[in-house]
Amino acid sequence: MTRHLPGILAMAAIVVASNILVQYLFGQWLTWGAFTYPFAFLVTDVMNRVYGVQAARRVVLVGFVVGLVCSLIGTQIIGEFGPLVTWRIALGSGLAFLTAQMLDVTIFDRLRGGTWWRAPLASTLVGSSIDTILFFTIAFSASLAFIEPANDVSWANYALPLLGYGPVAPLWVSLAIADWSVKLSLAIVALVPFRIIVRKLVAEIA
Repeated sequence: MTRHLPGILAMAAIVVASNILVQYLFGQWLTWGAFTYPFAFLVTDVMNRVYGVQAARRVVLVGFVVGLVCSLIGTQIIGEFGPLVTWRIALGSGLAFLTAQMLDVTIFDRLRGGTWWRAPLASTLVGSSIDTILFFTIAFSASLAFIEPANDVSWANYALPLLGYGPVAPLWVSLAIADWSVKLSLAIVALVPFRIIVRKLVAEIA
């Protein structure tokens, strides 16, 4: 358990930082949290490669619990437009994180015997895509308004050109695509630290 502690702490730090930074905008379509959250997949994949599936799942569960606590705290903090975190956002965040991360662990394990970059890249790309779809749909889609009727998400369903240039779509779709694009880009960038960290940890264990 002690050797898993750095991974557990890293996951907890990423989840906490992302929950804080998501409150701050970066441009028109993103928040600063979009740049920190994807590294949760890096932590999961490193743990999976070095310590195995069970260790990776343990780290994911810690991240889920930390995220749940952050969301519950956010629902109790009242900002200018109401709670910082609505129940729909809390539900979407929790389900998206747990589903995507566990899927990442499973895919990585299935591909661990191939070229070193295939497992982390494929698992992160699939996991990130599922995470984005689940979170934004649950949190903002008008079709799921019954989840929290008192929560007005009309702002997220305002129709405008996709990312400011494309066909007309609800605002939350543009937000989701922008978020997804960052995740995909960071999945490629994260291959470098993945390789370095795995080599270092494997050398220490050996």
